[in-house]
Amino acid sequence: MTNSKITISTQSSSNNLVNSYLKFQLNQQTAAVLSVKHTQEAIIVPVESVTAMPNMPACILGLMNWRSRIIWVIDLPRILNLESLDNRLRQYNVIVIRVESLLLGLVVREIKGTTKFKPDDVCSPVGQVASSLVPYLRGCVVQKEKILLVLDAEAIVQSSILYSD
Repeated sequence: MTNSKITISTQSSSNNLVNSYLKFQLNQQTAAVLSVKHTQEAIIVPVESVTAMPNMPACILGLMNWRSRIIWVIDLPRILNLESLDNRLRQYNVIVIRVESLLLGLVVREIKGTTKFKPDDVCSPVGQVASSLVPYLRGCVVQKEKILLVLDAEAIVQSSILYSD
């Protein structure tokens, strides 16, 4: 029998501390991320595939069929009090999120891909961004001299704006 040395890789344990996020643009100046644990899919759909519904808040664009399920589609920048999407768009960039059993389609300006960072990299947004954004954020991260908003999917889904006139 031979003696073998067991080595434990510290890289894999530190890698567990890194979280993955979907990165996107809310408008020309504002980049944001959502945790991939809430992200179901990022898709591009024709504007015609979203059916507008009467008497809904302005931030709700309508309903759409996603994988044989009907989901609400919302203008995410408008909920966050940023400029709303251009109404001349031919297609929407939709991020389908799931919070518990609720599915929601978030329309954003542009989907950029994925990024990773450690929870320690997320700092308080207070004093760094508009106070109207703070209730919808888990924090913010500075990457390449730009501030990334780390959105809180639960806060977006529970937003009172979605349930008011």
